[in-house]
Amino acid sequence: MSNVHHAHGHDHHGHGHHVDHDDHLEAHGSFKDYTIGFILSVILTAIPFWLVMTHQLEPGTTKAVILGFAGVQLVVHMIYFLHMNSKSEGGWNMMAMILTVILLFIVLSGSIWVMYHMNANMMPNMSNDGGSVHGMHDMQ
Repeated sequence: MSNVHHAHGHDHHGHGHHVDHDDHLEAHGSFKDYTIGFILSVILTAIPFWLVMTHQLEPGTTKAVILGFAGVQLVVHMIYFLHMNSKSEGGWNMMAMILTVILLFIVLSGSIWVMYHMNANMMPNMSNDGGSVHGMHDMQ
């Protein structure tokens, strides 16, 4: 009887909860998952950095490759660090991931489109107007 009470006392004080805690950690990711995620993140950061520093590709191609690597790295972070997959949270995490990828594509492509058109349309006007604003033509 003393052993039963003693075992019950341990469960009550959290030793039984320790086993649940281990299961909880396993459900959220293992050391192996974090290691794989970290290694992939380092690789997905190092390759674009190397491309920029060594000028291996044309600037436009380098920009596209960097955006691609950024998108892949976001997905790696969501899978390996946020533990989002088709089984977690009844599939809602997968829906959130798909929405995130779509929004990422819209924001990145929209930002590039806006920056390209601002550069193409505004920069020549700014340099032409710059001379007249400062009165350079009046001084001659």
